[in-house]
Amino acid sequence: MLIPCPVCGQRDAGEFFYRGDATAARPPLEEEAERPWVEYVYARHNPRGEHLEFWQHAHGCRQLLVVRRNTETHEVFEARLVGPFGEGG
Repeated sequence: MLIPCPVCGQRDAGEFFYRGDATAARPPLEEEAERPWVEYVYARHNPRGEHLEFWQHAHGCRQLLVVRRNTETHEVFEARLVGPFGEGG
């Protein structure tokens, strides 16, 4: 699988570390109930098809990316930087 790093260009997925689901909604910091935090940290879905994921280019520019890919075919549609220059995730 190739990931199009916005900084380094097209790179093999072996240069990246998977960092999780980019669609998970974090509870507000003021949330004191345990259940929303348990759901956020431990409950994981295994989506089939197009999905947004966090990947870090660990063996390159070290940037954190949001990658849109198909989890069934591993086709990568796009990758963008996370943060003020990449519009976040």
